[in-house]
Amino acid sequence: MRKHALAFISVGLLASILALGGLGIALAQTPGLHTPFGRDYGPGMMGGYGSGYGPGGMMRWGWGRTGTTLNSIADARTAFQSYLDQTGDADLRLDEILQFAQNFYAEVKENSTGTGAYELLADRRTGHVFPEFGPNMMWNTKYGHMAGWLQPETSPALTTDQAQAAAQQWLDANQPGSTTEAPDAYYGYFTIHILRDGKVTGMLSVNASSGQVWYHTWHGSFIASSETSG
Repeated sequence: MRKHALAFISVGLLASILALGGLGIALAQTPGLHTPFGRDYGPGMMGGYGSGYGPGGMMRWGWGRTGTTLNSIADARTAFQSYLDQTGDADLRLDEILQFAQNFYAEVKENSTGTGAYELLADRRTGHVFPEFGPNMMWNTKYGHMAGWLQPETSPALTTDQAQAAAQQWLDANQPGSTTEAPDAYYGYFTIHILRDGKVTGMLSVNASSGQVWYHTWHGSFIASSETSG
């Protein structure tokens, strides 16, 4: 009886972790995974594959897939745009796209405000596109995975300069010799490119309310970047 009870509790805990996206974040930090869930399909646990929620609730879970390997930023742009097209939100556009050893990354901004909406990743092996895990899911107060439980800020507690200072303080302690670019502001947090000798080496995010720093461990080595007009 006790074994059955423990098994039931374990299943319940696992379901809770999946619902919060915690398992995806943990697995994402393991090199070589194709998606944040360790499988070749996307985040469909909150509403099903290809379904979506608009601003003020969950992030839109549009699903882009080329079905082929992404060999260049041009390939990745096509995959990312397919994702945005599926959301049906005409206010969203692609901004900068970065190529890393483990994935492609894209900034998505709102046309109406110029503010960052959310961040996307594309699996270079399969062409799958999905919302970036970590701060993008857990701190994004408008489009994120936890948006329904987070308090949308009318103005961030941290300014852009303060967020950059918090990032630099973390780098001084953990990656001496690294510096930062100017932060990109999203709803509830900032994302910042890390530089060494003037070249991008990675990314981190800073919570706009608490100043907490979240280093992105899932990209791998930086390869190239490209601005896009959407």
